[in-house]
Amino acid sequence: MTVGDFEDTNKQRWAEYERLVAEVERGKPGPEAGLLPRRFRELCVDLAVAEFRMYGERLTGELNARVIRGYEILYRNRQAGWVKLAEFVAVRFPQTVRREWWLFWLCNAVFWLPFVAVNLSANWDLQWVQAILGADGMAAMDQMYGGRQDQIAHLRAAYGSNFMMFCHYIQNNVGIDFRTFAGGMAAGVGTVLFLLFNGIQMGAAAGYVNQAGNPESFWTFVSGHASFELLGMVVAGMAGMRLGLALVRPGRLPRVRALAEAARQAMPLILGAALLTTLAAVVEGFWSAQLLPSGLKYGVGLGGWLLLLAYFTLAGRRPEHAP
Repeated sequence: MTVGDFEDTNKQRWAEYERLVAEVERGKPGPEAGLLPRRFRELCVDLAVAEFRMYGERLTGELNARVIRGYEILYRNRQAGWVKLAEFVAVRFPQTVRREWWLFWLCNAVFWLPFVAVNLSANWDLQWVQAILGADGMAAMDQMYGGRQDQIAHLRAAYGSNFMMFCHYIQNNVGIDFRTFAGGMAAGVGTVLFLLFNGIQMGAAAGYVNQAGNPESFWTFVSGHASFELLGMVVAGMAGMRLGLALVRPGRLPRVRALAEAARQAMPLILGAALLTTLAAVVEGFWSAQLLPSGLKYGVGLGGWLLLLAYFTLAGRRPEHAP
């Protein structure tokens, strides 16, 4: 095949490649932009063939320049994904939480007030928390936290590896956060009820163990991951309340459009809640049940709360990060 035949055979595909590259470079990729990686690989093959057949510096130079343009675009786009993720974690997520500060404190109050009230009620009358937990709940608390501090590690050994426990906690925590978020579709009432229920249930569990179990085994276990797990649930509640408020008070927008706008506003919150939940599952799966000194585990737990306090207070406040 001559140089001319080679160019005639492939010129239509090369023209399509040039068009796709130009569209992406202008920041206006068309509906066929997904073909660019395939066309890029084909062009690399064409360049290798042209060099092997010694079709001359003109053609190989042109093909090489096209390959470089495509490589820069594809490499830049891959880098941009990580850059966007870092920008979201460092700037957008904490800014969104601060912007929705009143929802943050509202959801915290809905969870923590019943948690503290039910927990403290066990000091005067254990029947309240017994009624909340039921026979099965009390049996589970007794099995996990009723004996020695190393009992949790022995019980967890039945589940297999730490990775399997990590997967279990991911499934459990994501389910809680998703129900809390989806409850916002019931005009926010579902979100409030899920936060209230979890506050009562967790407060009852803590109160029962304090009075009838081994408190140290309970608190050393939950201390490490509590900050990430509970704040993740609160942030999911914020996202759900944002949806609920759009249905209750759509303003001048039709409810469907108001809901769509609220979903856009809530997206950083639900993504951030997923991030916190994942971190909680990592700590819970690989750290919380380890047999380590209580002081160390409490210190790590306190460090988690201080880290999140600093993160939500300070992250994304530099002048160049202004929204």
